[in-house]
This record gives sequence, C-alpha cells and structure tokens, in this order.
Amino acid sequence: MDYDLLIVGGGLAGNCLALALQESGLNIAIIEAQEREALQTAALGDRALALAAGTVEALKSLNLWQGIEHAATLIEQIHISDKGHFGKTRLSAQKENVAALGYVITARNLESHIADQVAAAENVTLYCPARVMGLIADENAVFVNLKHRDETLNLTAKLVVGADGGNSSVRQLLNIEQQVSDYAQTALVTTITAARPHKNTAYERFTSSGPLALLPMGTHDFAVVWTRTNEEAESLMLGGENDFIEQLQSCFGYRLGLVTLSAPRRAFPLSLIRAKAMISQRAAIIGNAAHQLHPVAGQGFNLGLRDVMELAKMLRVQNETGDIGAWEFLQRFSQTRQSDQSRTIHFTDLVVQIFSNEWLALAAVRNIGLALLDVLPFAKTRLARQAMGLSTSVARVNNQQ
Repeated sequence: MDYDLLIVGGGLAGNCLALALQESGLNIAIIEAQEREALQTAALGDRALALAAGTVEALKSLNLWQGIEHAATLIEQIHISDKGHFGKTRLSAQKENVAALGYVITARNLESHIADQVAAAENVTLYCPARVMGLIADENAVFVNLKHRDETLNLTAKLVVGADGGNSSVRQLLNIEQQVSDYAQTALVTTITAARPHKNTAYERFTSSGPLALLPMGTHDFAVVWTRTNEEAESLMLGGENDFIEQLQSCFGYRLGLVTLSAPRRAFPLSLIRAKAMISQRAAIIGNAAHQLHPVAGQGFNLGLRDVMELAKMLRVQNETGDIGAWEFLQRFSQTRQSDQSRTIHFTDLVVQIFSNEWLALAAVRNIGLALLDVLPFAKTRLARQAMGLSTSVARVNNQQ
C-alpha cells in the first residue's frame, strides 16, 4: 500500500502532525503499537502537562483547544523560590499582559481528545496495534515492513516520521545514536489536595536534591513533580504515604496549609537525551524520539509540538513544489529546528545544574539572581516569555499559518 507520509507513533506528537496536515492533500498513515484501551489505562496518562501559552496558540490553530479548554487549569502566577535561601521571584500573567502564563492538563485528557479528532480525519489511515519490524529507503521511496495484529504488511511512502517516543523503534532502525546525560535524579509524580485554594498559582521550589514543582489543577489540587536523588526517591517510594507527605510538606512549607495525597505515587528516572541527528534518508524523528528533557521547566511537550508545527508548515510548502522526502528538504527542516532545540535544552539543563546543589558560592549567586530578577521588569519578562514558549519559533509558525 502506498502513502505519502507514514507517521510511526499515535501519541501526542504523531497525532498532532497528522491533524496539522489534514488539508495538505497528503495521504497519511499512522502506525501505533498500543490499542486505545491500553493507552487509556497507562500510568503515563496520569502525568500533568504544563502547556505554554505558545503551545495553546498552536492547539488553537489545530482546532483542538476548544474541545479541551474546560479540562485545563490556567496558570496566572508562577512563584519561584530556593529552599533555605532568601531569593525568590514571581511571574504574573497580568503584568505580562496575557490571559495566562500557561495551562495544566492531564496527558490522558489531551491524548483522548486528539485521538478522537484523528479518528475522524478523512486523509488518515490508522494501523493499530502495529509495530514496525523494518524499514529501508532508496532514492524514490521508503519501504516499511510492519506487523499489524496477526498480519504482515509492506507499506511504501515518500517519507517516514518517527514520533514513537523515547524508545523510538524508528530511531533504532535508522541507527541514529543518542547523547545521554544521566542526572542521577528521579522524578516523583503524584497529585495532592491542599487545604487552601491555589488561586491559579504554580510553584517552583528549588532544593539541593532537585526542584519541586506544584502545578494547579481544579481549585485545591496540584500536580506534583518532585525531583530527588535516586537514593532519596527510592526511600520515599518504599516508605508509607504519611512519611511521603510529611517530607513533601517539610520541603514546600505550609503556605497552602496541610496537604493530602489524592493519587498514586510514581517514579521516573531522569536523563537529558538528545539524538545525534533528526534525519536520515527519507526519514525524520520528532518529539521525545529526538529529545527528552528534565521536567524542571515543563518544556518537553512544548518543544515537541514546535517540532510538529514546523515540520507541518514545511511539508505543506514542499508538497506543492517537490518531493517531501528529498534529502535537501529534510536538511532544511533539521537546520530550522536546531536553534530552538539547543536553546531550550541548554536553558533546562542550566537550571538543573545551577539549582540542584548546595555549593555555597553558587547558592549565593543564584539567590542574588532571583532577588534581582524580582525587581527587574525586563529580565522577568524575558523569563516569562521563555516559560510561555513565546521566544521561540512557534510564534512564527502560528503567524504563518
């Protein structure tokens, strides 16, 4: 069977790419390994996504935001502090003259809504459950062998896009190597309910073991992303819920009153992972297949969606003038994404390195920096725009659609 574009991975990145190309004239197939029912119950669906303002604009351009806005909690303020030190700063949507600094939504709510839209798309064929077993490309096409239920299929296309996550089979089949930096940290993820309402405020509290992020949900709930050393995280996961809450409360304080657990605790080891290339012959990788970031700044999905939007924009133009799998075209796409990816990865990694230690001299510098940031409007605006995803190419992408 012949297609123009094969997207491997029917998650957030792959499905958004298909939706961004609905009116492109391209004949598209999505290959997804997990059935919808399995995705609905997967633990990763519980995680909270912090949607930057730029990401929301992109979702609006895909006609997706209207159907999920009711399930999202807006962030009007971000409170940044350093445990045991005086430095702190606050970002405000009102002062930045925007409706919100961002939004928080569960991955499952977003994934389900997007999957519903893909199922209704006329130019998209879904192979699910299906796994790519092999792929090979020549000058004219890419040939993909897959196992679809109990059947073996051979598909051809002009281009394959790997959007199949951190363990990308496409990346592995293309022999694209990765650069991996182990942070020796684990993210503990759960949901808590606070005695006091959050008033649409998100909190980022830095500690010597790593950052603690509290993202507002509903009226009294927070999605928790608590970074600890691997040893501390193991101890917290093995201990009881009361001990977990006691230590969380000690880390954050009592600004919100007493807190209680309202979801299971989950643990995820943290590394900075970046593919050494985004492209190969008639193939490209995007999203988590290309880069996995520390959750400290909540930039993972936002960066991945910018990959999607840029590729979709370029594919629409290329489809009108030439071959969407041409090597020169793929090189242009890769070069276009380098600046945004490098800037976002560097920013996230730098925050981790600066705020995950107790070296006295560095602690003094970072706290002076936070204190100065709180009284320097231009610097605070620059930080806010980085957090909102408005200092990057997504704004340009949206404006050109």
